[in-house]
Amino acid sequence: MIKKDLGLLLLIVVVGIVVAIINPRFLLPINLANTANLIGLFGILSIGQAFVIITGGIELSVGSLVALLGVLFVDFIAVQDMSWMLALPLILALGAVIGAVHGWLITRLNLQPFVVTLCGLLIYRGAARFYTADGTAGFAFGQNFPDLEFLTAGRFYGVPNTFIALVIIAVVMWIMLHRSVFGRYLYAIGKNEEAARYSGIRTGRMVMSAYVICGLLTALSAIYFAMYTRSISPASHGQFYELYAIAAAVLGGFSLRGGEGSIVGVVLGTVLLQELQNLVNLLGIPSSLNFAVMGGVILIGVLIDQQWHAIRAKRRLVSAARQTDTRLSNEGSLPVVANQD
Repeated sequence: MIKKDLGLLLLIVVVGIVVAIINPRFLLPINLANTANLIGLFGILSIGQAFVIITGGIELSVGSLVALLGVLFVDFIAVQDMSWMLALPLILALGAVIGAVHGWLITRLNLQPFVVTLCGLLIYRGAARFYTADGTAGFAFGQNFPDLEFLTAGRFYGVPNTFIALVIIAVVMWIMLHRSVFGRYLYAIGKNEEAARYSGIRTGRMVMSAYVICGLLTALSAIYFAMYTRSISPASHGQFYELYAIAAAVLGGFSLRGGEGSIVGVVLGTVLLQELQNLVNLLGIPSSLNFAVMGGVILIGVLIDQQWHAIRAKRRLVSAARQTDTRLSNEGSLPVVANQD
């Protein structure tokens, strides 16, 4: 763990202690289980967002995509009588294809990520509303899928399966990002895409891969959310989820400039975010202030990131100056050998 991650972990512990003192219900097993479930749901979404952010991009359509893919998944298994074992990989494939399309538009047609994903936000939300005729997609009374419900909404020895899924995905993505050539290339692209291209990295392909990963994890998250809520209103389902994902990534140390961040950090960012949401609920603060909390969290994260960059730049300048002074002093102290001729 890097210093940022350790600091974030300490902040989570301190906030948890404060919340527990203010309201002991925070430590009730049912509250901890519900919080862990939400951490799992939003954590998967946030990891996908983090892969895009590390390349210097942004994905604003994940909330609308959660609504569209959730509607399709529920319709496939509840209305079309499709086997969930077929519907699940189909939705995952669709999410990956949408991510590939976003990556293609950005890398091949040189469109801005903000523009592409903002258009996606509008298109997918509208498509979901059109698909359901602005109605609500859900399961019929008495309709159940025991195996699917256990995998997506069940618990293993009291631990939500969504949280277990998050841990597994985080481990896999940590290896991919921090222990593979693929991850090093993503960091290089985020630091300086032009330099990465000149060094032989196929930047277009790598950026497209990041968007495919984001689309795939967003699709998986959409399935979990659909089974968690069991009914989807396309007009509101998944609304502002992109902000949750971005806030978790920024809190976890991912710079919006790209090239920085860790998987451990984004998971801890999700934990802190849900801890703050839980604090709002336990203290009886109006839920309408949730978005104010979100905005404040993103602003604080960006300010910290900016100050951190300024401090690191200053340290590098000081270190370079000291090295220059040391080299000059060493050169000045070299003995002068007289010419024997």
